[in-house]
Amino acid sequence: MATQRPAASESETKVPRTARGRQTLRKLLDAAAKEFGEKGFHDASISGITRRAGTALGSFYTYFDSKDEIFRALVKDMSGQVAAHAGEAVTPDLAPFEVERAALHAFLEFARDNKEIYRIIDEAEFVDPASFREHYETTAKRILERLKTGEASGTFRAGMDEAHAWAIMGMNVFLGLRYSVWDKGKDSDRIADLANALLRQGIGRN
Repeated sequence: MATQRPAASESETKVPRTARGRQTLRKLLDAAAKEFGEKGFHDASISGITRRAGTALGSFYTYFDSKDEIFRALVKDMSGQVAAHAGEAVTPDLAPFEVERAALHAFLEFARDNKEIYRIIDEAEFVDPASFREHYETTAKRILERLKTGEASGTFRAGMDEAHAWAIMGMNVFLGLRYSVWDKGKDSDRIADLANALLRQGIGRN
């Protein structure tokens, strides 16, 4: 599945002023994902990133001051991609349980095509704990908003709580690890259906 990736957070990068600049920034971030994903933060290098991106070393320093800075930008960028893919999959016509299924399915597909996200996010816990925490807190917040919407519609049982959102997020994360990263042969539709059946039994309004 081809993905169209958004640019990184402006707070972590110098904002490109031209289409060519945006393209260069995108190349650097995509190259950084491969470099960090394959080698880990400590063994990855700026020169390795620029080689993968096919850009000059000077281009790197146009947008980032250090390896740490591009890593922080990458965590935010990948977190944004996850949100964007889920957002694209969730359409206004979907009922609450269908929303959760669509969001999980989108994540499974994204993780299958971008397996390096697991290593990058895991390393963020030690390289940049604030980014690590922000990734999960913002993801849980989006899920909780969906749960509250489902509760208000009468589809989900009353009392949807932040802990429900974290539980669902944990399920989704480990399903992605097992069936999109470790075993790419598994059917995303079947896994999403199975998880959705658990939700219907667990938080459905009886």
